[in-house]
Amino acid sequence: MKTMSARDAKNAFGLLLDTARAEPVAVEKHGRPVVVVLSVEEYERMKMCRLQASGDEAVEDEIAVAGRNDRSRKQEQLRGRRPG
Repeated sequence: MKTMSARDAKNAFGLLLDTARAEPVAVEKHGRPVVVVLSVEEYERMKMCRLQASGDEAVEDEIAVAGRNDRSRKQEQLRGRRPG
């Protein structure tokens, strides 16, 4: 995992985002990691793995809701791009 100081993350936020899309980046303050920045895809993958591992019925409901939310968000984005 790559690391970046909090100061560098602030000064090169675009670079942090670009790097985090490819792999998680630990952001350090005073030489200690305080957060990890990662892509939405990686976050969703990790969340789904955790939910599936719990084997709970509520998990299935949460997965279904997440899918509907993603679909709704994409539909809203498409509506915003259409000429009005």
